[in-house]
Parts: sequence; C-alpha cells; structure tokens
Amino acid sequence: MRVVVTGGAGFIGSAVVRYLVLDKGYEVLNIDKLTYAGTETSLTAVSDKPGYHFLKADICDREAVSRALFDFRPDRIMHLAAESHVDRSINGAQDFIHTNIVGTFILLECARAYWSGLAPERKDAFRFLHVSTDEVYGSLGEQGLFTEETAYDPSSPYSASKAASDHLAKAWERTYGLPVVVSNCSNNYGPYHFPEKLIPLIVLNALEGKALPVYGNGTNVRDWLYVEDHARALDLIAERGRVGETYNVGGRNEWRNIDVVTRICDLMDGLRPKAASHRGLITHVTDRPGHDVRYAIDATRLETELGWRAQETFDTGIEKTVRWYLDNEWWWRPLRERYCGARLGLPANP
Repeated sequence: MRVVVTGGAGFIGSAVVRYLVLDKGYEVLNIDKLTYAGTETSLTAVSDKPGYHFLKADICDREAVSRALFDFRPDRIMHLAAESHVDRSINGAQDFIHTNIVGTFILLECARAYWSGLAPERKDAFRFLHVSTDEVYGSLGEQGLFTEETAYDPSSPYSASKAASDHLAKAWERTYGLPVVVSNCSNNYGPYHFPEKLIPLIVLNALEGKALPVYGNGTNVRDWLYVEDHARALDLIAERGRVGETYNVGGRNEWRNIDVVTRICDLMDGLRPKAASHRGLITHVTDRPGHDVRYAIDATRLETELGWRAQETFDTGIEKTVRWYLDNEWWWRPLRERYCGARLGLPANP
C-alpha cells in the first residue's frame, strides 16, 4: 500500500504517518511545507525507515504536488494539511483561506488528474480521504450530538475555511467521480501536540509555574479524542469507508475546559509536586470571540459500519499525555522557545 499524507509533520498527521509506517508497514510519502506547527522531530521514529519518504512542499504548489503524485504513484491520499488553530484564524484569516480552501482545491485537481490516468483496477481501488473537524457544525446546546447529517454552521474563520474545503471535496466526488471520503473529528490530544493548544499549554505552564489561562468561565465543553485512536480511525475510513460518505470520529469523552485544566493540575500535583496545588495557577481570561459552547460527536456510523472503538478514555489518555510531555522536553523545548504561550485570538482592528 502506497499512501500520500499531506501535513504529515503536524500533530495528527505525524500520528497517522507513524501508524501507517510502523504498525501497517505501508510506504508513505509525507508532503508538508513545515509551517510553525509542523516539525520533522515528530517523525524521528520513522525517519530512518525505508518505507518513509518526505517532500517539503506546499499543497498550493500545483506543479510540485502533481509531480509528487505521478512520481510516487499512491493508492490513497490522506489529506490533513491545514491551518488549524482557531485563535490564529481570528488574528489573521488569510493563511487559513489560502491553505485550507485554495490548497484543497489544488490537491483535488492534482488527484483527479492522477486518478483519471490509472488502470481500471487501481482506479477503482483509489481513495482520497479528506480530514476535517467537528467545528464545521457550529455549537451545540446542553443536549444532542453532531451526526453526519448535522447542518454546517461554522463560527470562526478556521471552521469556515474547513467547511468550504469539505464542500469542495464532496463536490469533486459528485461532479467528477473522484472517490472521496470525508471525516470530521472531535478535539484531539496526545503526544507531539504544538504547545499553543490547550492541553500542552496547560501542562507546560504548570511545569514552569506560570498562569494557566482558561477562557471565560471554563464551561465550554469539548469531546476529547486521543490522537492515536484517531490515526487508527483514519486508516480504517480510508480502507473501508464508503465513497461519498462522511464519518464522524469522536472519543465519547465530553469534558468542560475547566475540568480538563483541573485534571491536569491534579496529575501535575502527583507527578511534579510543588509547595501549593497547581490549581492555584488557574487564571480566567477574556473569552474567545465566537467561542462555541459545546461540541460532541456521535461516532455510531464509524463504530457500527467499520467496527472502530476508541481505546483510550480521557482519564487514561490524559495521564499518558502529561507523562509524555514530562519525559520529552527534547521535543517541546525548541517549540516552546518559538512560542512562549502568549494569548492569541483577540482580533485587532482591520
């Protein structure tokens, strides 16, 4: 099996690459332009494996992407390359529009040209997996779950750009017959997560005795998914998912943000005790503009059709995650020095 993974040096992408190379034995070409959130150190475990190949390229570079596809001859494309941080999209939306929308269009067009020239048997087996987010659905109230039939209602420039890319992917299947499958996932966490995101930011700030920022009153709810569970799900969707369908991927682990932070504090109290509890570092800050109240995924289709189950609960996954950051300063320290944890997501005047 030969797989192109776009964005394979990012958080979720690197987990996918590691899984495909180490667990599945696939031949993988990782196409990544190595933005601030992409680092080759996340791929140290596979960098010397004969089945791993890396191309530094932008998915918006049509010539580079086309050449890569025709040279590598993949059986699948797993498209994860995206600008992904909501707060950064509030500060500057242009990169999100360019990469997430224009880049997806260019990749779809390059994939269509490559796929159209395949022999019939390979053409029938080819799959394009477009990986997206539950944020395209907007915000839930206290009850209910996002299903694959939930109407799109994005709230941020990030989620709007991902919603647009989802529509493009579906349209390329319906118009041109390109065998596309779409996945929408809940909030991921785990090893190799860039330090600006909530969980690694809280762990590292707690380790250094810094304030632990919580937006608003901290009651916003997210459904947490361990990144290695997500990687397994994506491989399964690419292998067995029905063309033209969407599959929601969620961990069935709903937690309020404040409870996530206090859980990390309690773990840090046991693993890196200080004179006072780490809970004393919690600081409530001005809420994010357009902050969705609650996300929760109904993963029934994925579970019943494809037999996937999350292996980690939030309790088991968060302890693994905290321990990983404490044991792997070599990975996060250089990134931490580039990003100090300053607040993002407060829009400046245009």
